[in-house]
Parts: sequence; C-alpha cells; structure tokens
Amino acid sequence: MRKIGFLFDLDGVILDSEPQYDIFWGNQFLKAYPQNPELHRAIKGQTLTEIFNRFFPDVATQEQITRELNDYERNMPMPWVEGFPYFAREINSAGHLSCIVTSSNQPKMRSVYAQHPELRQLVSRQVTSEDFHESKPSPECYLMGMQRLGLEPARCIAFEDSVNGLKSAHAAGVRVVGLATSLTVEQIEDLHLADLIIPDFKKITVPELISALKMQ
Repeated sequence: MRKIGFLFDLDGVILDSEPQYDIFWGNQFLKAYPQNPELHRAIKGQTLTEIFNRFFPDVATQEQITRELNDYERNMPMPWVEGFPYFAREINSAGHLSCIVTSSNQPKMRSVYAQHPELRQLVSRQVTSEDFHESKPSPECYLMGMQRLGLEPARCIAFEDSVNGLKSAHAAGVRVVGLATSLTVEQIEDLHLADLIIPDFKKITVPELISALKMQ
C-alpha cells in the first residue's frame, strides 16, 4: 500500500473554534479600527506575529493582546469538527500519515492539548508558526508538513477552511479538501481552489475520500 499524507489545518478543520476567534479578534479590531469592523476576517491563516506587524505595531498593545489571547485560549471551548476523531483514527488504522499544519503557536497548542490530550495520538506530527517564516497564503507551511511526512505533493491531501489556507494548500501542489465551516460551500466553490468540499468528517470515510480524489 502506498502511503498518503493527510495535512490538517487546526481551527475550522480539526477544531470548531473559528466562531470563538471571530469574537475575540472582532472585539480587538473594533477597538483599534472602529471604521472597519469586518477587518478581522482578513487575518485568518496568518501568524500572530504577522497580525501584529500589519495591524498592531505598538509593542504595548501587542503585549496586552497576547495576555488577553492566552487567557482566552486557556478558557475557550474547542469542540471537534464533527467526525474528526473517528476520521483520524481511520487514517492511522489504514497506515497513512498525518500532520497538523497551523499558523497557531506553541502556547496555543498547549491549550489545545490540555483540552484534547488524545490529539497527540490522533495526529503525531505538527507544523506551527514557530517553524516557518511566511504564513498562509504562502505554501511554506505545507511544504514543511510534506517534508516531515517524507511525501511528495502528489501523495498528499490538505484540509482547509479559510481563503488564505486554501490558497496556501493549492500553491503547495497537493489535493485540497475545503471544509465548509468558516466559509459556505458556494464561497469555496467560487475560489476554484478545492478539489472536494465537505461540511465535516461525519459522512465520509478515508477510502471514500481517497477514491473521490483519484489517489489510489
């Protein structure tokens, strides 16, 4: 059997957490940019460093937001995207490989593992913001994820939910599955970046997905 690499974004793909971040960053941008209350939607897929450099250059403001964000993430609910744990176990049982590819940092991952310690067994490899220089939509993080799996793009599938994430995965040359969690099916279709669109992992199996993407 030829192994396939499954590359998962975190928020909106593994965790149904994007609504919580919309609240947090919506409030931050409302205070800093009241004239543009929807500006927070442009940051999805970007690292905290890039968000700060672009929108919050003041060091004192960065430190305040970091404290608030760390407190928020320690306490916010992080439910699974439906069906993900079963889907990840199916990947492992079939002998395939998987990796988290996220713009989140290590402090965020500690909060995630505190709520979901089993995630370390479900997906054993990870790429976080500390590992790359250019965040999504750059393909750098996905290229690094493939390197950690030891697989070529033709043998990899990326799962993404945001515009920047979908652009990143597409640019990396992998098959791309869009999760209609942060965007609607129609919005993802209009981007022409996904090879397949699913609402969650509840109604699709690993063999069905591989077959749909013609990767046998």
